[in-house]
Amino acid sequence: MARQRNIPASPDDSLSEGPVRTCIGCRKRASRRELLRVTAGSDEHGRPVVVPDPDGTAPGRGAHLHPTTACYDLAVRRKAFARALRVTQGTAGLSSAPVGEYLSSQAPNPTDRSWSTRS
Repeated sequence: MARQRNIPASPDDSLSEGPVRTCIGCRKRASRRELLRVTAGSDEHGRPVVVPDPDGTAPGRGAHLHPTTACYDLAVRRKAFARALRVTQGTAGLSSAPVGEYLSSQAPNPTDRSWSTRS
């Protein structure tokens, strides 16, 4: 006998558009296209780091994050990157600096008149 999953109907229509993922920062669900995928990689010295994967095409296990500094800060504080990517913290730890740099480079310019906070 097959088990039936009880999936509650979402009042948010945007969740029904494609795959749904959970942000590792705020733990809220959102469509995959609204989130930034991150993967485990290595820096130029061979140390483990979390790298952004905006195209979602990098091989390996990924985790998803709202592309905001608030969710990034929550994920860092909760040590969610290592847990979500299933990376052991054995050596020097997992640096998430490349994701922070990516998010700060993608932040809208506050002097740009075409950017709106209402979107």
